[in-house]
Amino acid sequence: MKIGELARRTGVSERSLRYYEQQGLLSARRSPGGHRDYPETAVARVIHIQELFAAGLHSAKIAELLPCMRDADGGPSEVATPLLAAQLRQERDRIDRTIADLVRSRETLDEVITAATGDGRSGPSR
Repeated sequence: MKIGELARRTGVSERSLRYYEQQGLLSARRSPGGHRDYPETAVARVIHIQELFAAGLHSAKIAELLPCMRDADGGPSEVATPLLAAQLRQERDRIDRTIADLVRSRETLDEVITAATGDGRSGPSR
């Protein structure tokens, strides 16, 4: 598929897709005219890349991690190493700390809202 279709199907800009390619996160065949041609599997790969960026990982770590992710058949990859698993546990712990900090911040805001409004309804309005 062409870069525009991959961008449309993943919701990722063409510029970002080019960046992923420059960083070694994504690859495409080239047509005789030099146009990128991505395989169908690129859709899932871009989604994985987006998830990993959203988790706070940087492109170098993502490049290291991508080959270790589950194979197309859903089985575990044989490329994963104990060192990589330990590094990913550290990343997960960092994310857990960030979540805990955010929860504390939200609780503080709830207390301020309660004090400001005096109505005891500090939680989100749903």
